Amino acid sequence: MDQSSIAEAVKQICDEKGIPVASVIATIEAALAAAYRKDFGEKNQNIKVEFDLATGKSNVFDVKTVVEDVPEELLETALEAEDEKIETTKKEAETIETADEVKKFNPKTEVQISEAKALKKNAALGDEIKTPLEVPGDFGRMAAQTAKQVIVQKLRETERETLYAEYKDREGEIIVGTVQRREGNMILVDLGRITALLPPEEQIRGENYTPGSHVKIYIIAVSETTKGPEIIVSRAHPEIVRKLFWLEIPEIANGTVEIKSVAREAGSRSKIAVWTDQENIDPIGSCIGQRGARIQTIISELKGEKVDIIKYSEDPLEFIANALSPAKIIEIKLNNENKTATAKVAEDQLSLAIGKAGQNVRLAAKLTGWKIDIVADGQKAPVASTEENVETAEEINKAEAATEPAVDEMADAATEVKKTKAEKPSKAKKAKATKTKKG
Repeated sequence: MDQSSIAEAVKQICDEKGIPVASVIATIEAALAAAYRKDFGEKNQNIKVEFDLATGKSNVFDVKTVVEDVPEELLETALEAEDEKIETTKKEAETIETADEVKKFNPKTEVQISEAKALKKNAALGDEIKTPLEVPGDFGRMAAQTAKQVIVQKLRETERETLYAEYKDREGEIIVGTVQRREGNMILVDLGRITALLPPEEQIRGENYTPGSHVKIYIIAVSETTKGPEIIVSRAHPEIVRKLFWLEIPEIANGTVEIKSVAREAGSRSKIAVWTDQENIDPIGSCIGQRGARIQTIISELKGEKVDIIKYSEDPLEFIANALSPAKIIEIKLNNENKTATAKVAEDQLSLAIGKAGQNVRLAAKLTGWKIDIVADGQKAPVASTEENVETAEEINKAEAATEPAVDEMADAATEVKKTKAEKPSKAKKAKATKTKKG
């Protein structure tokens, strides 16, 4: 692979991977400098290579920064110490002091001003002296081989860094991905240039993740690993509901209507509290839309998940009563010290207030931030309490995911039993047919 073919390869890779050309050239120059230093360089040379992408040619320099002159005796001591690799910890205080002074001068990257002026008459402190070095005939071939290996590695690193920076900035956003495949309980989602992971606890129970289907997912976390960026996404996160409302409701996007809080049990039901300070705008009506068009779009994105839109109030009594809808509340008593509320409802409203498996009262508690006890009218003991039923959607998902293998085994066993039962009658029929034939 010659220099011109390297230039063509770089242009192609940059176009395909979306990597800045400047960063690739810098990588090539570092690779070529390493190759030259290894085979042709000297100990105190600071090798720098300038690579011309257009021509594919390289120029090699020994680059040093001009510093003040160092006393000869200190310089000799420093060079001897470096050659013999003497540990300063074993030196006496006097030697350590000398070493500290010499540390200010590095013969590999720096040149004394007296020497610099011999190379360049008008040299001044801080200037950079570039001394051209001879490029041997074998360097092109050897450098190309070395550069090829290093370039591949560096380009991977650059691409990883680019992807990490891109998706790190998108944490907390909703993006559209394509379901790639399932690996155990993990769903792999293709984002185009990288694959994201959808763990079992972030999946929606009962949702079908068919390969090739498009899904809206929420980016929870982006982290760096040895294999590149790892992106964890979610379909069950409560913020998905908030983001969908922000995307679909113009009044929320422009700040006219504000989302105060969200409570969600993914795949089943969500409650969202909205508020506005403008009297002529109905926050709930804005979210529902004409004939329910807006909210139906959101429900469709959530694959049929029910969404209750609640009017927020700074008055806890009113807010808790709204959060427990569609149940009608007779009376609410608050314990501000423990942040506990006791809601009294008529007996025919108990099932509505509590909800299926306590879901309504549980979501109301999450939405308001208050622990809620439901009491039937005329009774003192609570019928339902969020103290007793605080299991989160995430915990439910984890528990269900853990029981999936056992459920599958039971299903398989049931299938076997059915097969056995099905076989027995068929044998009996055969016997009966044989007997009839003989008769």
